Amino acid sequence: IEEQRARWERKRSRTAKELLETEHTYLGQLDLVVTYFVTILKAKGTLKPAVLETIFGPLESIYLASQVLSFHLERGNLGLGLENLCQKLELYGHYSENLEQANKTLKEQLKKNKSFRRFKKLQESRPQFQGRKLEDLLPLPLQRLNQYKHFLRDLLENTSPDNAEYQKLAKTVKYVSEVSRWVQDIIRNRENSLQLLRVQKLLKGQKTKVLAPGRWYIREGWLLVVPSKGEELKRRMFFLFSDIFIATKLCHPLHLLNSNKFRCRAVYPLQQCTVDKVFGHTQSQGGLLSLSFPHKTLLLMSSDQQDINDWYQSLTAAIR
Repeated sequence: IEEQRARWERKRSRTAKELLETEHTYLGQLDLVVTYFVTILKAKGTLKPAVLETIFGPLESIYLASQVLSFHLERGNLGLGLENLCQKLELYGHYSENLEQANKTLKEQLKKNKSFRRFKKLQESRPQFQGRKLEDLLPLPLQRLNQYKHFLRDLLENTSPDNAEYQKLAKTVKYVSEVSRWVQDIIRNRENSLQLLRVQKLLKGQKTKVLAPGRWYIREGWLLVVPSKGEELKRRMFFLFSDIFIATKLCHPLHLLNSNKFRCRAVYPLQQCTVDKVFGHTQSQGGLLSLSFPHKTLLLMSSDQQDINDWYQSLTAAIR
């Protein structure tokens, strides 16, 4: 038992040391943004206050929270440091919510605001930046949140339940995980919106509406449609979403505007769909899927065994 406790203590000390060292690095990076951008921009008035707020969000408050955490960790007051961190973790969620708009506004300002463009270039050329751009530094709080989660879990695993700091650690781990899930949901929703928008732009015309609330993009790819009569196989591009399955055909390569777009051939709702593997259970070459809808059966083929298996799993999951 004594040996086990000594091992825990060694691991715990190592993790606490690493947490402090990485917090110093993180604080130094935040300091670059706050000192060389936020503070000077506020004084110079190069950007309007509303624009400045949109680009940097609650970064200054996150910076101050990191200073407080560093202060307590340096003095070995882990419990106090964690208490303060808990109170400030919500800032990370709000920062994540704002990040997409922040990047968009930053791009707009670089395009139309000549003095800001010059200022940004000058600041980034300072030796302290070591070639890093402002765009590289803005996502740092979200990366740090993920690191907090791992460090604090490690600390909790190597802390005895009768230790005075155990409860505070457990509470912080729980809260960090909740905020981390909140941030992950924001990122997932953002990525999904980008995928929906991308597919919408790939389709010729506006007749097929891809952008819909609650719809999730799953996958896309080429499959061969097997006709019911003895006609030749048709190569089609399919887009699978959480509620619909879209069959499309590539527009004519010589078309002036739409040569790289797809024409929608059919939209199949997944609500009353069943999917079966006709063959492809073995390691033979490729396979065939049968999709049954209320008024239509669709036979889809691929010469790639893995591809047909992946499609089967994706369709089954979407229908379920």
